[in-house]
Amino acid sequence: MISYYSPLTYIIPPAEDDWLLKTILHKRMDVSRKLLSRLKQTEQGITLNGERVYISVRVKAGDTVQIRMETEESEDILPQPIPFDILYEDEHLLVINKAAGIIVHPTHGHYTDTLANGVVYYWKQKQERFRFRPVHRLDQETSGVIVIAKNPYSHQHISEQMIAGTVDKRYAAFVHGVPVAASGDINGPIDRDPEEPHRRIVTPDGYPSLTRYKVKKTYAHGSRVELKLESGRTHQIRVHMTSIGCPLIGDGMYRHELYGLSELTPAQAEQLEVVAVLDAAIPRQALHAVRLTFKHPVLLRDMTFEAPLPPDMAALEEKLQHALA
Repeated sequence: MISYYSPLTYIIPPAEDDWLLKTILHKRMDVSRKLLSRLKQTEQGITLNGERVYISVRVKAGDTVQIRMETEESEDILPQPIPFDILYEDEHLLVINKAAGIIVHPTHGHYTDTLANGVVYYWKQKQERFRFRPVHRLDQETSGVIVIAKNPYSHQHISEQMIAGTVDKRYAAFVHGVPVAASGDINGPIDRDPEEPHRRIVTPDGYPSLTRYKVKKTYAHGSRVELKLESGRTHQIRVHMTSIGCPLIGDGMYRHELYGLSELTPAQAEQLEVVAVLDAAIPRQALHAVRLTFKHPVLLRDMTFEAPLPPDMAALEEKLQHALA
């Protein structure tokens, strides 16, 4: 027997009397073409006043339109009891404060010990059926806010907001040095490094990429920076901050330029010693998705989720403030 999630309902107002149901679904309920195709093939996918109808019918003021999505599960993801921090959950969304060191989704050669494994286990323990649908990704070593959609409708809506640039993603980072300007835009195209394809570089032939930054605090040997992504390239923040001479502390891939010098002046040697001490103070890049704001796909109101600075970054800030001040 087919089971469904709770229906999404829309009551036709007087101003939309005699509209085509297809128009209501597209313009008022914001159903994508892809989802509409799926709903049309489902017994109770689209109903008008409780009856299954063609989307070519005309509606009347006061009519009730409902869409129902079939329940789904991620049957290819192995459930594992992996703990995670829930910031918010309802029948449409799950918002998590991801810990550093955990991969979001299983990949080739890495099928277990991911956030997906933990979330699927959590849902099974609650006897709930959802497919794991991350709306966006965070690097394995980046911590912070991440959103999981529980159905295709929610995934579609938040994804569209991200494409439109209306999702506000803020990150906190600790970087070596201090940017020349207290705030600014880093508008540098990004693409793969031809010599090391797993790395990314700023290159004129790359994909358009924009990061806005603001220095929140300065220390003797580093800075705390708030960053806002206006595009979503792989390693974007790490690459952009390196490109302006302020790589993230602890980043083993995008390292301070001093590591690459074969000969150092006494001043450079002294500086490199401080850089190395800071890099050793945290086992990953000091980057945290601290805040995320978007419009809830069903409640249709702006929602903001915040994740406090994790212990390893708080300890690094303490070191910047005191031990190396």
